Amino acid sequence: MNCIIIDDEPLAREELHSMLKEISGPQVIGSFSNTVAAEKFLSEHNTDLVFLDIQMPKTTGLEFVEKIPKSSMVIFTTAYPQYALESYELDAIDYLLKPFNNERLQKAVDKAMHYNNLLAANKENRLEKSTLEFMIIRSEKKFYKVNFADIKYLEGLKDYALIHTTSQKIIAPMNLKTIHQKIPLPSFIRVSKSYVVNTAHIISFDSYSINFDDGEVPIGETYKENFIRIFTDGQL
Repeated sequence: MNCIIIDDEPLAREELHSMLKEISGPQVIGSFSNTVAAEKFLSEHNTDLVFLDIQMPKTTGLEFVEKIPKSSMVIFTTAYPQYALESYELDAIDYLLKPFNNERLQKAVDKAMHYNNLLAANKENRLEKSTLEFMIIRSEKKFYKVNFADIKYLEGLKDYALIHTTSQKIIAPMNLKTIHQKIPLPSFIRVSKSYVVNTAHIISFDSYSINFDDGEVPIGETYKENFIRIFTDGQL
C-alpha cells in the first residue's frame, strides 16, 4: 500500500514521513505543501492512502477531501480536535490529533491496511438473498448467512458497507443507505453519515459516541436528537 502526505507545515510533513519509516506502514510516494499540487498528483497516480491536514490556506482539508478519488482512503492529521466528528462524516478512515506518537499512527495505518485488504479481497461480493431475518452474501466462493440480530453496526466504506457482527466482519456490495433499507428491524438506527447501529448491542452512549463491546461509533450532530429520542423512547 502506498500513501501521500498533504500538510502546509514543512516540519509536520518531515516528521510524519520519518514516523512512517519507523513503523510497519505504507510507502510514501509523495509529499505536498498545498492541495493544488496534490490534486494533480492524485489525478496521475493511483494512491491508496492520503494523510491530510485540515487547517491549510485557501482550501482546507475538509473541503479538499471531496476532490480525492473514491479509491483513496483518507486519514486526517490536525491539531484541532473540534473537526473530529466532521471528519468521520466524510468517510475518513481515522483522525490523528497532533502531536501523535508511533503507536497511535500504527493503529491508524493498521486500520487503513485492514480496510484496503478487505476491499481487495471482496470486490466480487454479491448479495444473493435477503429475508426478514437474514441476508446471504457470496464472498470468495462461499455463501455467508448474516443474521440481522447478530449485526452490531454497519459502517459505510465509500460504495460498500462493512458489516460488524458478533463473530465476523464482512463487506457488503452496496452503500450504507441501501443495506439499511434491506434490514426490516426498527432497532437499526442511522447515527451518522457513515454508521447505522443496532440498538440491541449498545452498551453505553454519550453526546458524542456510542459504545459497543469492541469499540465506539461517533454520533453525527444532525442525527443525535433522533437517535436519543428513539433509543430512550423519549425518556431522557
